[in-house]
Amino acid sequence: MAQNSVEKTSVTLLGLGAMGSALARTWLAAGHPLTVWNRTPARADALAAEGANVADSAAEAVAANKLVVTCLLDDASVGEALAGTDLAGRDLVNLTTSTPAQARDRAAWAGDRGARYLDGGIMAVPPMIGVPEAGGYVFYSGSRELFERHQDTLAAPAGTTYVGEDAGFAALHDVALLSAMYGMFAGTAHAFALIRKEDIDPAALAPLLADWLIAMAPAVHQTADHLRTGDYTKDVVSNLAMQVAGTPTFLSTAEQQGVSSELLRPYFELMRRRLAEGGGEEDLTGLIDLLVH
Repeated sequence: MAQNSVEKTSVTLLGLGAMGSALARTWLAAGHPLTVWNRTPARADALAAEGANVADSAAEAVAANKLVVTCLLDDASVGEALAGTDLAGRDLVNLTTSTPAQARDRAAWAGDRGARYLDGGIMAVPPMIGVPEAGGYVFYSGSRELFERHQDTLAAPAGTTYVGEDAGFAALHDVALLSAMYGMFAGTAHAFALIRKEDIDPAALAPLLADWLIAMAPAVHQTADHLRTGDYTKDVVSNLAMQVAGTPTFLSTAEQQGVSSELLRPYFELMRRRLAEGGGEEDLTGLIDLLVH
């Protein structure tokens, strides 16, 4: 075991919140020598007992290893933690949630300080880290050479998906997928609200709802094909005109059930706008163009 530890890449990790702590424990379990730092030192105590080296300052932690990973609250926290540290020659991997613009700015900031930069977007919650069967993974963007150099180390906590040299692409993919998730949650919230006052067991509706969402999920491939080809009418089964004609039923049902339609109305309004522009034979892909400024 000691020999394996020597052979594994040493890692510095800044940030020991729920996600940072999960990452730290996975690297330790995989035999990677680990140096950690956290603004609140007490959070490092348990990891010290598990074999992590605890640095007294971020600068000390950065100096300990070439590979430096940040998993902090936000982009401002990254700047504050790394202020005054010597990043020259370091490989900086930022797993802090940020916007694409922040990631690009942070990449330039790191480059100005002599560091190579890789940005990450974590598609997992802490209990999924270190559990391959849970399906969690991390988007990475920035230096391809840097990603390939450290891919094995980065893959210890979760799967890795490289999405491009543009440092902002990991954050963009992260937010795109999470935005779709919240849209799904909005739809399920409305569905459960419709039955809330009825003698219908939510637990009985849940598997029907889950199966329906799974059945509809492949529609994203047709949307992608329409966007790629520019033909929004290809293989359309339920065209926009037909769908718009059905929207009053959804709104009337919500009103009759005493449920606000505020989660549905904005989308239905986009549908009506696209129809007014002549998109009646399309599917819903054209709504995407209405969203883009």
